[in-house]
Amino acid sequence: MIKQLLHFFGIFLFLAIGMHFKEWTSHPIKHLMALPDAEAYGLGMAHPLIFTVIAYLVVMLLIFLVKKIKKLF
Repeated sequence: MIKQLLHFFGIFLFLAIGMHFKEWTSHPIKHLMALPDAEAYGLGMAHPLIFTVIAYLVVMLLIFLVKKIKKLF
């Protein structure tokens, strides 16, 4: 369970910093405070979590597939 949480938060940080690097380096507090007003893709302030869940599911699917393929060989 701890390993999955670390994966989730790692993906969250990777996506947050990767997509908003300029904002995180120039004005991080102002960027965080603007989150309730976010309207990214019509998802509002939940967009970071929604994108993180999607990326997490893709990564977990890939890990699952790699493990299954390794068992075949």
